[in-house]
Amino acid sequence: MALFPVFARHLRLTLGLACLLALGACGFHLKGATPLPFHSIYTNIDLDSAFGARLQRIIQANSPDTRFVPKLAQADVYLHQISETQNLRQLSIDAEGRVEEYELNLDFTFQLLDKAGHVLLAPTTLHSTRELPYNDRIIQAKESEITRTFSDMRDSQIDQILRRLSSPEVQAAYRNAADRPVVPIPDEGIQRSGQGSRIGNPGSAGSLSY
Repeated sequence: MALFPVFARHLRLTLGLACLLALGACGFHLKGATPLPFHSIYTNIDLDSAFGARLQRIIQANSPDTRFVPKLAQADVYLHQISETQNLRQLSIDAEGRVEEYELNLDFTFQLLDKAGHVLLAPTTLHSTRELPYNDRIIQAKESEITRTFSDMRDSQIDQILRRLSSPEVQAAYRNAADRPVVPIPDEGIQRSGQGSRIGNPGSAGSLSY
C-alpha cells in the first residue's frame, strides 16, 4: 500500500517535468505577435543601450530565426529609428509655486524598409503618457521614479514595435516588396538616445526637464 503514494508522487513529478519541457520547446512569444517573416535585421538603434538590448532580446526570443546584423548589405530589412523625444509637463502647482504633479511624455518614431528602400512600414510614431505626483522633499526618490517610469514606457513601446513588425500588414508588404513605394535609404549611423538631464532646482516650477 505504501508504494502507491510513492508511485503517484513520481508520476506527478514526471508529468510536471514534461510540461515544463514542452513550454520551453515552444519558446517565448509575446501575446499578439508572431514570428517575423524576415531572417536578418539592420537597425540604427544603439543595441548597446538598454532600449536596444531589450529590443534585440525580445525580437529574437519571439522570432528565433531572425538575427541582427552589423551592416545593411547583410540584412533583409532596415529598422530605422527616425526620432525619440521625452519630456515632462507640469500638470499642477501648489500655492507656493511648487510642482505637485508631472506628465511624462515619450514619442518614438520609426519605419521599416527593405535594403532596396521599399517601404514595408511607413513612419510610425508611438506615443506614451504617464502622470506622476511630485514631492520635492524626497527628490532623489522621485528622480529615480521618473527614470524608472520612462524605462517602463520604453519597454511598453518595444512590445508595440514587435507587434507592428509581426503584423499581417507588414508580412504581406515583405512578401510583395516590389509593389511597395521606394524611398532613399536613410543614414545608417547608430542612433544614440539621450538619457535626459538631472533635476536642477528641486521642486520649483519648470525645474525638472528631460
